[in-house]
Amino acid sequence: MASSTGRPGTDPLTCEVVELIGTIVARYHEEYEQAAAEHSLTGAQARVLGLLTLAPVPMRHIATSLRCEPSNVTGIVDRLESRGLVERRPDPADRRVKLAAATDEGRATARRLRDALHFAREPLAALSEDERTSLRDLLRRMLDSPAAGPAGPAAG
Repeated sequence: MASSTGRPGTDPLTCEVVELIGTIVARYHEEYEQAAAEHSLTGAQARVLGLLTLAPVPMRHIATSLRCEPSNVTGIVDRLESRGLVERRPDPADRRVKLAAATDEGRATARRLRDALHFAREPLAALSEDERTSLRDLLRRMLDSPAAGPAGPAAG
């Protein structure tokens, strides 16, 4: 959408939406970091643990997902492994590759962490199913837009 100045995205409505999205993101990250700290995890450790609850993942894919150096992932996985939340296993398809996988305790910790995140869940519960569906579809459209760039990882 172009404003009266001809520059896209500078109209007052678009600016307000951008501000609201920024506020939501900041509040979500703040609550996520607090929930992670209550489980003696950093935000990055919590994100890796959440990712690993979906399926075992090669270390290099974790780095790609988090947009960080593989050496950072090694340190994060080392700390999670020392707490019994994650284990390394060989990839059955290529035994040279190590997969990181959540342990039972890691999955339970990730579930408790997710359950502690009320910020997004409670306001969303106030919306009807149709409204949540519309919001989801609009957010997907925004993320699928060529201007959005590559999609980021989910936050646990």
